[in-house]
Amino acid sequence: MSTIRIHTTQNVTLEYEVASVGERIVATIIDNLILFGWAVVSMGLLAAIGIDDAVMPFLGVFLVGVPFVFYHLACEIFLNGQSLGKRARDIKVIRLDGTRPRVGDYLLRWILRIVDLGFFGGLIAIVVILSNGRGQRIGDLAAGTSVVSTRPRQGAGALAPPMTDANYVVVFPQAAQLADHDVATIRQLLAKSLERDNYLLLNEVANKVKSLTGIQTDLADEAFLRTILRDHAHLAATGS
Repeated sequence: MSTIRIHTTQNVTLEYEVASVGERIVATIIDNLILFGWAVVSMGLLAAIGIDDAVMPFLGVFLVGVPFVFYHLACEIFLNGQSLGKRARDIKVIRLDGTRPRVGDYLLRWILRIVDLGFFGGLIAIVVILSNGRGQRIGDLAAGTSVVSTRPRQGAGALAPPMTDANYVVVFPQAAQLADHDVATIRQLLAKSLERDNYLLLNEVANKVKSLTGIQTDLADEAFLRTILRDHAHLAATGS
């Protein structure tokens, strides 16, 4: 599986495994099955209730059409860059500058989804993704995003103490304020949140660290916590 390196504005380099075309296709199939199931259940309930034939089309459009149109946009905004299909396949949308995707990014991806997937059965999206090597369809190219795997990489477990070299540049000197037991807790909670796709826990841990250290940053929660762990390891090793 190919990888991408993201160099953030705060001189942090992050490496992600790009979600394969196959994983994205499977996620799309899962999403379509969910929408189809919702449509069947909704129309079945309307028929069972005995809705008037004159009203049935309008309710059908509302209960089926609206979710179908806005499903991906709503999911990515409220589920941290994941639709239910993406969550099932452990893939998500990220920004290529390391910051958290904004509503505008999701909106741009959603609008251009018509071009990517609306013509030729999604062939345009597949060709663009395979040609650029960064997991980007047209919507991602416009929004500055990509779709990556959230599965822990082999040999890079989140519980392992991060290693830094002598030339490492500390991003957050405030990491020195954290006690060793604090860092151990952060490492464990980071691993647990990634293993369970618990982004609420990830956000809570990041916010707690920020409140303890007074750090203000627009780095995404995972990137921020990994940087804190590297900074603390380097400061502890050098006695800074």
